Amino acid sequence: MDIQGVVTAGFEPVRDAFVRNFEVLGDRGAAVAVYRDGRKVVDLWGGTKDADGAAPWTEDTAQVVRSATKGVAAAVPLLLHQRGLLDLDAPVGAYWPEFKAGGKEKILVRDLLAHRAGIPALDRGLTAAEAADGVSGPRAVAAQRPFWEPGTGHGYHAQTYSWLLSELVLRVTGRTLGCVLAEEIAEPLGVDFWIGLPDAEAEAGRVGRVAPVEPPESAGVLRTRPRRNVSEAYADPASLTRRAFAAIDPLPDENAPAYRAAELPASNGIGTARALARFYAATIGVVEDGARIFTPATAALAAREHSAGPDRVLVVNTRFGAGYMLHGPASPLLSPASFGHPGRGGSLAFADPEAGIGFGYVTNALAKSVTADPRAQALVRALKSVL
Repeated sequence: MDIQGVVTAGFEPVRDAFVRNFEVLGDRGAAVAVYRDGRKVVDLWGGTKDADGAAPWTEDTAQVVRSATKGVAAAVPLLLHQRGLLDLDAPVGAYWPEFKAGGKEKILVRDLLAHRAGIPALDRGLTAAEAADGVSGPRAVAAQRPFWEPGTGHGYHAQTYSWLLSELVLRVTGRTLGCVLAEEIAEPLGVDFWIGLPDAEAEAGRVGRVAPVEPPESAGVLRTRPRRNVSEAYADPASLTRRAFAAIDPLPDENAPAYRAAELPASNGIGTARALARFYAATIGVVEDGARIFTPATAALAAREHSAGPDRVLVVNTRFGAGYMLHGPASPLLSPASFGHPGRGGSLAFADPEAGIGFGYVTNALAKSVTADPRAQALVRALKSVL
């Protein structure tokens, strides 16, 4: 495997793990980047741009990162909070009056970020066109009755997170979440990450094609069976698990131009591993050119536990901060101080304020993993070994 990029002395084990991901764990095309104390120390890429093609992955290849989008999207409401424009302890209905319907008057902004709102699914799944039109999704979640008493427990809002956050940001700012992200975070920080791919980037052909893959026989770890109750939840069409992931039904073609152009903050962010690593580095400190996103207080808020224990959707124990998944058995990050988000199928990005780390891994070979992909975990273990 021809691996391109650079590794600072002392971080070679990360490169070794990245190579092994291709040789043993079935990666087709991927990139990994690491920042430490604001400086880039790992920036590697290899394989093919398309999971089902032959063109090489290049330095600026970007990919759909699925739910790793959520961590980047969460920075927008937290930035608004940091600026005094959004109160996390205010009812969502104070900004979005229609949201009060169906017994949701007491749901707080904080509940949306921490997956405690009780709206992980819809009574009727939206089509891909409805999901992307900017109107049908917010209208559906505003009308939806909660599946449990809001604030009494948590469950992963796999798809509905898109419309909850996007409409809230629109009501507060008059701009879409993707627009605020581009203008207030991505452009000032100089990162290639979009929620809503611009026409110019689409025409440039930088974005590779993702595809589901079966693990090779050599990757026995990928074939580990999940616990029975988890398997049953995903198999049962009536379960809250299946219904949460089927809030868009049928699932959209993630390689379609219309999907890439849409703004779905839960699932369709597009970017590079380098962008994710730099983004997370800037949430916990100053990066190389002096840029920063969060104050120390906001970074602490992101990492502070808001939800923990049995997840009513994922059917495992999960932990969430204000918009971020936290370190735990279901989603191991670098340490208990870490906050970030995995993407179903492989991608992972996070910050670790204690170690001064910003990490990003992006792949186009989508495995069956949900929160703890073996390829991402191998890279995290390698990183941990050198710190």
